[in-house]
Amino acid sequence: MRYKGQIFRPFSEADSYLLQCTIGCSHNRCTFCGMYKDRKYRIRSLDEIKEDIKMAKDHYGDIEKVFLCDGDAVAIQTDILLEILHDLHKTFPSLRHVGTYVGPVSTLKKSMSELTALRAAGLTKAYLGVESGDDRVLGDIKKGVTAAEMLEAGQNLVAAGINLSSMVLLGIAGKGAPSRDHAIATARITNQMKPRYLAALTTTPVPGTVLYQELEKGRFELPDPFETLEEMRLLFEHITMDNLKFVGVHASNYLPISGTLQKDKEKMLERVNAVLENRDLSALRPETARGL
Repeated sequence: MRYKGQIFRPFSEADSYLLQCTIGCSHNRCTFCGMYKDRKYRIRSLDEIKEDIKMAKDHYGDIEKVFLCDGDAVAIQTDILLEILHDLHKTFPSLRHVGTYVGPVSTLKKSMSELTALRAAGLTKAYLGVESGDDRVLGDIKKGVTAAEMLEAGQNLVAAGINLSSMVLLGIAGKGAPSRDHAIATARITNQMKPRYLAALTTTPVPGTVLYQELEKGRFELPDPFETLEEMRLLFEHITMDNLKFVGVHASNYLPISGTLQKDKEKMLERVNAVLENRDLSALRPETARGL
């Protein structure tokens, strides 16, 4: 496998073949993100990508899962993406899953007919970094879209039949009232967007990022572990959509917890409430065990 730069992928793609279609991220301005800072964004040539697919076939044989790297493969011209998907399915008869990160701006640049065509060609799953449903937070972290635009991007992916995993950040609003507003707004946009999965991560400032600099200067105050759990509780309390797979086992989270809303809602709330009632740090994942 040829790959330029450090590899980033969702943990659920651990057993996928990683096909690098772009170098870096087309947006790459989010204040909290330390990914892809070592590379200038560009789209790899179709010939290079096809060479990689052939090398994967020679090395692995048949493959069931592929993840298109780097940060935003949906930014690629649609006819090129369709050719990549066609080549993948032609090369790997057992291929059943092709996933990719998607940015809200690049997603909105695709028409519904383009997104539908990509789904028909075999793009099965999209990971959208929603982060928050709060306009102020989205502006502060330089996400590049409003909450309404983020919602439209997510709804378009769902309408196209693509399995949507929405990723949100606990603690990204800072402490106090903004934290509560962020959690409730994030629950609201989730109810409206209707993703199949909601993956919650906990904000972990990365050295070299704008957010880390804001933290050092005292312009951003990171919520403590229990305050991030209070946000998680607000999510559970305000999400009303059914059959939502909540994935909260990411290494950044203080309390790994997963389940299906609404089926497991009471059990999930009971677990969070028990930890919040006792405020026992020993019940949480230690800092030394947390990661990104």
